[in-house]
Amino acid sequence: MVLALPVVIAVALGLAVGGSLGQLAEIRLRVPWLFLAAIALQVIAFPVSGMPWRTHETVASVLWVASYGLLVVAALLNRRIAGVPVVATGMCLNLAAILANGGTMPVGYEAMHAAGRVSETHANSTAMSEPTLPWLVDRWAAPDWLPLANVFSVGDVVIAFGAFVIVLAAMGVRVRRDVPAIDQ
Repeated sequence: MVLALPVVIAVALGLAVGGSLGQLAEIRLRVPWLFLAAIALQVIAFPVSGMPWRTHETVASVLWVASYGLLVVAALLNRRIAGVPVVATGMCLNLAAILANGGTMPVGYEAMHAAGRVSETHANSTAMSEPTLPWLVDRWAAPDWLPLANVFSVGDVVIAFGAFVIVLAAMGVRVRRDVPAIDQ
């Protein structure tokens, strides 16, 4: 849920600088069902509290990796949308960490405890002392004053930045680039 914050900030910023929610609503995704299928797989793999099931670790890992596969295909098909290649890069960083560590996203003990998690495993994160590709794992904790605060990785930061770009571009916000005149 920490990844929702950049989207909310982007919408507010977009509105403040003249962007349009109507334009954002007009964004056209190719094969939107791939995104929905990926989200469904993640909900099945990692049910939130209150859901009436638990998914076995191995099955959850397979579903999670499959959901990333769907998201990568969806990103490739939508690569012409500003920001989508950035999101895809972040997803690939996370997927590299997940695959290198046996289908789970490692998290540093400090980050896990800073996020208020007391068990060694939480949803898709498992505390590890020496993970493979340690610079790509969940390393930081979001402040506990954020709703549903959790841990996050470099890939998550890249995804958040890409989502920020997608929202602003879809709202019609353009960066003005003044080119200085060259005196001759």
